[in-house]
Amino acid sequence: MDILRFSDLCAQGQARGRRVFIRADLNVPLDGARITEDTRIRASLPCIRMALDAGAAVMVTSHLGRPTEGVLRPEDSLAPVAARLGELLGREVPLVADWLGGVSVAPGEVVLLENCRVNKGEKKNDPELARQMARLCDIYVNDAFGTAHRAEGTTYGIAEYAPVACAGPLLAAEIDALTQALAHPRRPLVAIVAGSKVSTKLTILKSLADKVDRLIVGGGIANTFMLAAGLPIGKSLAEPALVEEAKAVMAAMAARGAEVPIPTDVVVAGEFSAQAPATLKAASAVTAQDMILDIGPETAALLAAQLESAGTIVWNGPVGVFEFDAFAHGTETIARAIAASPAFSIAGGGDTLAAIARFGIEKDVSYISTGGGAFLEVLEGKTLPAFEVLQRRAQLQP
Repeated sequence: MDILRFSDLCAQGQARGRRVFIRADLNVPLDGARITEDTRIRASLPCIRMALDAGAAVMVTSHLGRPTEGVLRPEDSLAPVAARLGELLGREVPLVADWLGGVSVAPGEVVLLENCRVNKGEKKNDPELARQMARLCDIYVNDAFGTAHRAEGTTYGIAEYAPVACAGPLLAAEIDALTQALAHPRRPLVAIVAGSKVSTKLTILKSLADKVDRLIVGGGIANTFMLAAGLPIGKSLAEPALVEEAKAVMAAMAARGAEVPIPTDVVVAGEFSAQAPATLKAASAVTAQDMILDIGPETAALLAAQLESAGTIVWNGPVGVFEFDAFAHGTETIARAIAASPAFSIAGGGDTLAAIARFGIEKDVSYISTGGGAFLEVLEGKTLPAFEVLQRRAQLQP
């Protein structure tokens, strides 16, 4: 993808003495004023340090929560983030409110600009707001992949009007990983798409059906595909109305010599409960009283073998109810197969990241995406607004 990269500008000395506006994703979970998990803040540090080391005057902003535009409530303030940033950077990070009229920051200094979604017109990408923000800086840096699918003032509008618009290291890494996985994959390309409903990921399934060599489905999605294959699913979560859509995906894959592996054995229970006894059954032996909550060991072993021989793996969603110990084995087998595979692997989505953390394979996945909605939209084949505007600006900039 042809974009300007902030790392290149810094290496060329183009950031020295310049006003740099960084759009980060610092939307961390809070318990009152206490940050309960700071991964996103830590992920933003390389870009901020890069700007400071380059001698730039650094402004950083982010959204936090869902504030009402024009109203800054205490619970929407970035004050806890400013304090944590200061701890991690080893320097004071002043928090600036009412910053649209101008920001006082010297080269080698960094300030945090208060919650950008409090500004009127941010969500709707108001052009005048975008111009006002663009006047604050010499270089605009988007380093917030988690918001790249939203055309808002700080993610899109400002990039249109800033003198220079580029991608920060986190956003650039996402672009590189997604390009390697989807645009120029090493074959075989295997995608795992799981979730409760086909309807929420139908466009993803259709898009991937044209690209991948194997499409592994899991969760409620797999149940719908089992119906399409003529298998019983009992009272399992499924969408019978979308069976024809599932058949179309399977047919599209088959026409290319690819496949959607259908489970041959499953783990069932009488109810959706962590305490429910787990029973292993052949996929063809599921009864009307059964609820499928995981794939069986035979299916898991087959899928694991396919993953271990893959060239590229894209993973979005656990294949069973891994939160319940009795129904976590399928997802664990898949996770450990990905970890053991020499394939380039990229994973994204909240449940997927939770599974990666549970089974401790963070260091064995090639790239873990930081964006949920943005990651899914890329899998759908969409061009994200942030990518589009940065590509367009790159063509106009020397």
